[in-house]
Amino acid sequence: MSVRARKPVTTVVTKAAAYDTILRPIITEKATMANEHGQVTFAVAITATKPQIKAAVEMLFNVKVTAVNTIVQKGKAKTFKGRPGRRSDMKKAMVTLAEGQNIDLMGV
Repeated sequence: MSVRARKPVTTVVTKAAAYDTILRPIITEKATMANEHGQVTFAVAITATKPQIKAAVEMLFNVKVTAVNTIVQKGKAKTFKGRPGRRSDMKKAMVTLAEGQNIDLMGV
């Protein structure tokens, strides 16, 4: 029984789709510490896949992405003016850039 090697997936996105995929950068203390090691954190669309995120970041910022890690942060139950409510779920993407690459988030 032979095992086939998978072909690398190349995803092509338009500029409009890239802006719909990458919503905003996340600038927190933890994300800033990761940025020093070549990892940038973005809030992305909840339906975005890792190949779509990689293609969108490479297109918008002209950098080489080596890895994409994602996490879905579930919305918290909160009260607003005494009424119960729920915040929306949010998807975060931690994008690892190639050696020597960086994204200036303060200029965004």
